[in-house]
Amino acid sequence: MKKVLLEMEDQKNSYEQKAKESLQKVLEEKMSAEQQLQSTQRSLALAEQKCEEWRSQYEALKEDWRKLGTQHRELESQLHVLQSKLQGADSRDLQMNQALQLLENEHQELQAKIELLQGDRDSSDTQHLQGLLQNQSLQLQEQEKLLTKKGQQIYFHKF
Repeated sequence: MKKVLLEMEDQKNSYEQKAKESLQKVLEEKMSAEQQLQSTQRSLALAEQKCEEWRSQYEALKEDWRKLGTQHRELESQLHVLQSKLQGADSRDLQMNQALQLLENEHQELQAKIELLQGDRDSSDTQHLQGLLQNQSLQLQEQEKLLTKKGQQIYFHKF
């Protein structure tokens, strides 16, 4: 019976040793799991912080993009207005240049007539006509000056 008691005592010690080892292993696994949990929680907190930073940057960029779109549309509108004004000014400039050319041609024709009439100074009618032509020539020169002024005003108004 002592032998049975000794065997039972050995089994008891063996079970206790195995229980201690199992308990130690479970405690180590628990500590490892807790460390892993803490590490994961830190990683999660960092990831959430980064996510919030990126979200904030995204919202700021989205607002900047909206503002740039508005500015782009406003600038396009201004460009169209300026192009329209430039086309109008170019058209007026062309008309003024054509009118100026016509006046210069008329002036040359009148000068030629004056020169012809100056050659025929034998009658008072010729002198009278010459005076009329010189008056017309002066009027044409005045009109030419006005057109030149208007052309310059339009040119400077463009800019």
